[in-house]
Amino acid sequence: MSASHADEFEAYVRARTPALLRAAYLLTGDQHLAEDLVNDALSRTHQVWHRVWDGSPEAYTRKIMYHLQISWWRRRRRAPERLTDLLPEPGVHSSSHVAVDEQARAVTRLALQEALGRLGVRQRAVLVLRYFEDRTEAEVADLLGITVGTVKSQSAKALARLRTVAPHLLDLPTSDRKLR
Repeated sequence: MSASHADEFEAYVRARTPALLRAAYLLTGDQHLAEDLVNDALSRTHQVWHRVWDGSPEAYTRKIMYHLQISWWRRRRRAPERLTDLLPEPGVHSSSHVAVDEQARAVTRLALQEALGRLGVRQRAVLVLRYFEDRTEAEVADLLGITVGTVKSQSAKALARLRTVAPHLLDLPTSDRKLR
C-alpha cells in the first residue's frame, strides 16, 4: 500500500470508527463483540483499500460488518440472554433541566437496548438496518442475504414483539423514538 493510501485509510478509520461502533453495538448487543466486529471489518477493508478508497469505503465496510455478524450468528448459537422484566430505577434527579433530560435519554437508551436484546438476532439486524441505518427493504435484504418479503415479515414481527415487551417505549416523544 502506498503512503498516500495508508494515510487515507488511517483518516477513514479515525473518522468513521465511532459510527461503525454504534451500528455494531446495536447488531451485537455487546461492546466487546462490537469492537471485534468493527476491527474485523476494517481489517478486511484495509486488504482491498486500493480498490475501494475512491468509491464508497463506508458502504463496503458496513456490508462486510453485516456479513461477518451473520456468519458469527450461524457459527455461535449461544444460549439466549437472560433479561429481567424490570428496568433499573432511575437515580436521583438533578435540579438542572439538562441533567434530567440527559438522564431520561439514558434510561430510554437502556430500555431500547434491553428491548432489542429480547429479539432474535435476525429481527434485531433487520430493525437496526431499517430504522437505525435508515436502509430500504431492498438494501436490508441484499445486505443480509434474505428476501424483501422476509425483511417485511421480520420487521413486522420484531416491532410487534417490541410493543409487547416494551410498551413504555411507545409513550416516548416522537423526537426520541426511532422504532415505531
